[in-house]
Amino acid sequence: MFPATDLPETIPVFPLPGALLLPRARLPLHLFEPRYLQMFEDCLKTQHRFIGMVQPHEGSAGKGKLHTIGCAGRVTQFSETEDGRYMITLSGISRFRVVEEVNGFTPYRRANVNWDGFARDLGPVEEDPGFQRDKFMNLLARFFHAQDLKTDWESLKDAEDEMLINSLSMLCPFDPEERQALLEAPSLSTRRETLVTLIEFALRGGAGEEILQ
Repeated sequence: MFPATDLPETIPVFPLPGALLLPRARLPLHLFEPRYLQMFEDCLKTQHRFIGMVQPHEGSAGKGKLHTIGCAGRVTQFSETEDGRYMITLSGISRFRVVEEVNGFTPYRRANVNWDGFARDLGPVEEDPGFQRDKFMNLLARFFHAQDLKTDWESLKDAEDEMLINSLSMLCPFDPEERQALLEAPSLSTRRETLVTLIEFALRGGAGEEILQ
């Protein structure tokens, strides 16, 4: 558990379209662009080792507008390839709100951030009392079949509610705006409800047709 008093006011932000990080989840990243290699090397020099993952608005991955809410991860693993690239793992710590971007001399983007309103991210694993797992797994099986996706069903069946819902939110093939909706869900229950809505929408083919049987 990361103490709220240790959360920094300014962090580097990585505007990677479609990449979703959630609290207490892990996100592997492959860094190869010079600006992000510099970001990573600078990150390792800090006490917190935070990188903020935030969705750019569509078509604005460079210097365009960012979504207000992102999620900070702590670098917990990394390895360097022979040609100077890095494979890193971010462990999700807490969501944040972008207050303003910081102008400076770094080739990567940085932002002043506010952590208020996300206290549950720093707490224990969340539970979802209203979760009907059997019904959800049946819906998920239909979705995976329709999308031609493979998974380890035994591992999914045994996973805790939070790990199951957050892992699926991060891994399922949703578009960036849908992933942003999953990120901004205020609780695990509302994230699960959003996830179910997105799956049902995909099974309808994104239109007003009946859900595929």
